[in-house]
Amino acid sequence: MISGKTKIFGIFGYPVEHTFSPGMHNAAFKKLGMDACYVPFAVHPGRLVDAAKALIPLGLCGLNITVPHKQKIIPLLDDLSEEARLIGAVNTIEVKEGRLIGHNTDGRGFLRSLKEQAKFNPRGKKFLFIGSGGAARAVGFSLALAGAEKIIICDIDTQKAGILAQDIKDKTGGDAETITREALPAYAAGAECLINATPIGLKRSDPLPLPADCIHKHHLVCDLVYNPPETPFLRAAKARKAKRLAGLGMLLFQGVIAFEIWTGEKAPVPVMKSALMRQIGIS
Repeated sequence: MISGKTKIFGIFGYPVEHTFSPGMHNAAFKKLGMDACYVPFAVHPGRLVDAAKALIPLGLCGLNITVPHKQKIIPLLDDLSEEARLIGAVNTIEVKEGRLIGHNTDGRGFLRSLKEQAKFNPRGKKFLFIGSGGAARAVGFSLALAGAEKIIICDIDTQKAGILAQDIKDKTGGDAETITREALPAYAAGAECLINATPIGLKRSDPLPLPADCIHKHHLVCDLVYNPPETPFLRAAKARKAKRLAGLGMLLFQGVIAFEIWTGEKAPVPVMKSALMRQIGIS
């Protein structure tokens, strides 16, 4: 039941119809008996400034931010967490004493999934990324700050990959470099973790983000694509007897961390995970 006391949370994106976040957060509010609800807002890029200005007057209590607003929202905020400042993108807004504070929980969500679900400690490990967009930026920075030995980035957009590698080095002091696709076999063999940070895999007919023979038994293979839950990349990893980590964990834990920032309450992780699995169609 929504009343005059119900606290409203939500997500800004465009488009936003595909989001699984309302199901996850509303299940958490219900489990904890909180008078709150989470709704999606389709905010056209041309109306982002207006929408951000309305947050405080409308009494919204917290927001997620998704594409295409994660970077463009930054000048409209009052402050940033150190992590959001380093990454240069915001996916969570905390409303605190009339001020809007930007956070980025994507990278921390991946790290928590990495440690809790894959039992993989990133410290001292080499990571090979395919892709250098927003997801790679959030995860790459978080891994560097967590003590990764090296971040290796391969992208057809070599300029974008180079900017990300340089940013990681300059802002974290971590070791990062870019490689060409021709160098993938050699660099993959020396890495402990392979990460697909591209949209390749959203369709079951998609090609692999890197050749299957680059995958070895010693690898942890991660796909940041979460739907379908088993991507072509993860199927190839299974066939090559490598360990696997699906993107659903990052989606879950970035939401868990955002929930705890907004509410100050411990998130009911099993309930949020079940809500996500139902929406994706996992029994």
